[in-house]
Amino acid sequence: MNVEEPTTITELRLSYRYIKDHPWVVTAVNGFLSAYFMEQPSFRVQRHFEELESGMHVWVCEVPSTMKMTTLLRRLQADIPPYRYSHTTTERTRCPQYLIDSPEQN
Repeated sequence: MNVEEPTTITELRLSYRYIKDHPWVVTAVNGFLSAYFMEQPSFRVQRHFEELESGMHVWVCEVPSTMKMTTLLRRLQADIPPYRYSHTTTERTRCPQYLIDSPEQN
């Protein structure tokens, strides 16, 4: 019997500032997440969109409960320019959010 692993809905976000500095990273993250799905079939991207208010790109992902998003972020560091990330869970969305932003504060 094939039992599905429990998943958590998690958002991966790219800040407007980071995208402005490196416009090609949206395509790179799309490719990375597609490849990650091939390696880890229980990981899925439900949808990808651009938030008009903030200019951020958002990927809504199903993440297996046994997987750590920090592992995915560490692997992503090899494919895109240097960044810092923050992890938040807001009451409004109630799902974990990982925001990738430029390493320096402006």
